Amino acid sequence: MSKERKKVTILTLRKNKRENKKSVFVTAYDYPQAMLAHRAGVDGILVGDSLGMTTLGHKTTIPVTMDDMIRHAEAVARGAKAPFLVGDMPYMSYQISNEEAVENAGRFVRAGMDCVKVEGAMIDRIKAICDAGIMVMSHLGLTPQSVNVFGGYRVMGRTPKEAKSILADAVEIQDAGASILLLECVPEELAADISSKLDIPVIGIGAGAGTDAQVLVLHDLLGLTEKPAKFVENFMEGADSIQDAIAAFVRAVKDGSYPKAQHTYQ
Repeated sequence: MSKERKKVTILTLRKNKRENKKSVFVTAYDYPQAMLAHRAGVDGILVGDSLGMTTLGHKTTIPVTMDDMIRHAEAVARGAKAPFLVGDMPYMSYQISNEEAVENAGRFVRAGMDCVKVEGAMIDRIKAICDAGIMVMSHLGLTPQSVNVFGGYRVMGRTPKEAKSILADAVEIQDAGASILLLECVPEELAADISSKLDIPVIGIGAGAGTDAQVLVLHDLLGLTEKPAKFVENFMEGADSIQDAIAAFVRAVKDGSYPKAQHTYQ
């Protein structure tokens, strides 16, 4: 794909949702990864706090700091000019106060991000960041920063009570001003229901085929993860390069061949 691409904005993602066209995100953590993702045609890049595990070798995302995130966000912004860029607010960068949340969100914008991601239904924080003129991607379902509260990594929303709570949170998050919702590890039916009820784009990871967009961790789709999750497909198989593997993921999401039934939670 040509390097000359039109910038993807929130308007692009909304238009894709209205026209039932799938958007495709990947994570990236440095300049070359971002450049390859850009060339492969992704719509968006999440500079995820998953870099703590994929890049820094931690067991969880908890040790990741704002300084870690900003350094990697700046590198990604240099490498990817067209994709919509999202900076993942790390543990304890927004939980303490609205003021600290806004200040740290602003650091991401100065680093070149279009949007910041906040885990959980933290309505006051979302409103405060949005009121400051910064777009927010909210994250519901399995939220890794709260993995200890959940008792480990597990599918969320399987019980009627959990499903009702996630749907209610999703509506409240949209009403608070969030521009995008990320659903992680939730049953396919629930994710599709939420996507149909919200006006904002809904991105899924381990959330079935009914969301408006898909995202995978780059290292997962390249087959670099020792014990990949159920929803992961290795797109490096049969690919000649990393860029080709990312492009294969983009094509698979766009043509509906990913995610398949075996990648989906019920």
